[in-house]
Parts: sequence; structure tokens; C-alpha cells
Amino acid sequence: MGFENRNFMKKIKVTLVKSPIDRPERQKLTLQALGLNKTNSSREMEATPQILGMVHKVTHLVKVEEVK
Repeated sequence: MGFENRNFMKKIKVTLVKSPIDRPERQKLTLQALGLNKTNSSREMEATPQILGMVHKVTHLVKVEEVK
């Protein structure tokens, strides 16, 4: 009967700002896993360690903002 960690997690908005064309396949798959398929597409998601790790791998292709 404790608090869930999800209630205290920050939300982030991730936007794909550069094309994944001519990028390694692994980076393309990471973007796909994040749900960013087209340039300028955005998704809001919880800032879990797994999501932050994926964002870190493609940080040169995305813009990250904290959602209030």
C-alpha cells in the first residue's frame, strides 16, 4: 500500500528535428521505439530511466522539453 513511483515522474516531450536518413540502423530503431516516425513528430512520455537512455542515444536528432 505504498505510493507508485509513476505519480512522481516527470513528463518530457520529445520531438524529432532531424531526419534519420543515413543514420545507423540502431538509431532508426531507437526512434521507432520512441514512436517518432516522421520529422517534426512529437510524443509526451514519462521520464523513466529506459526512455531517458533511448533519448540520450539519439540526442543529436531530437529536441527534449520538460512538460509541466
